[in-house]
Amino acid sequence: MIEVPITPDLMRRAQKKTAHVGILEGSITGSTSHVVGALGELVVSDLTGALEANNRHYDLVLDGKRIDVKTKRCNTKPRPHYDCTIPAHGTKQDCDSYVFVRIKIDGSKAWILGEIDKRTFYRNAKFYRRGDIDPDNGFVFKADCYNLPIEELNNV
Repeated sequence: MIEVPITPDLMRRAQKKTAHVGILEGSITGSTSHVVGALGELVVSDLTGALEANNRHYDLVLDGKRIDVKTKRCNTKPRPHYDCTIPAHGTKQDCDSYVFVRIKIDGSKAWILGEIDKRTFYRNAKFYRRGDIDPDNGFVFKADCYNLPIEELNNV
């Protein structure tokens, strides 16, 4: 896991990137998470040198690998047993791998949690239906989702 401070410049870049974005198809949170998602993409791009692709299937390209960045907000530093989540509609994305990021709600820092190829993610993830309750933490799923613990990801 890599901790990254969110600078004012990084926040400005994320806000500029999302200034004209509407609500994404299948979004669980509507337009409120656009800046959070953009921050996730930017911290991964800045760290790895990946090029921005910004299409509906993936966000970045690095050495020919098509990467979709999945970003969530959080209150505290993530722990290895916390889950990485992809909504079920994400199975349609034509990407090679996922990189998972968490952004602290106060906007002070991000954590790049790790990377996993798409096939391995779905082979190892647990599927939950909308309305199911996560037995580990009592969370009620708002959509059909796949979950995989952070500890099963590879280092970026």
